[in-house]
Amino acid sequence: MKKQDILENQVNLVYLALGSNLGDKKNNLNNCIDLIQKEGILIKKKSKFYSSKSWPNENFPNFINAIILIETKLNINELFLKIKKIEKKLGRTNSKRNHPRVCDIDIIDFNGEIINRKFGNHKLNIPHKRMRNRNFVLFPLYELDKDWVHPKLNKNIVFLMSNLSSEQLLGIKIAQ
Repeated sequence: MKKQDILENQVNLVYLALGSNLGDKKNNLNNCIDLIQKEGILIKKKSKFYSSKSWPNENFPNFINAIILIETKLNINELFLKIKKIEKKLGRTNSKRNHPRVCDIDIIDFNGEIINRKFGNHKLNIPHKRMRNRNFVLFPLYELDKDWVHPKLNKNIVFLMSNLSSEQLLGIKIAQ
């Protein structure tokens, strides 16, 4: 008889950032949310959809982004594999970094843990390395959790948002 690992049935609270800048962007995000739920992952909260310019190349189509808070018993590796599977189902291809895509899902926070590891060809960094500089992550995250604290920097979300440039602050809006 195998001894059950104490963490095996742990419920994990995870913030996921969703983004799309190809095709019917809102529909892509709604389909993404549906597929996440079909994988048996509970969505506890979801932000509004936000529109912002593509980064770093503003000549690419604008993005629609959202943040969702999920609850799952999946460990980080299992969750990462499910996310990649969902991106692929929605038509994501391995294109160049920061190029337009149908769907992008990033793990922003996993139980407030700091995770840095290589996962196949991917580097998994949680919290996401550049999230503190991205209006399209901070605004919807603030909507869901005004008390959220960056696990690595130990800075709250209001502090992070106050460090955005005026261009970044003005460059995001709720998607119509």
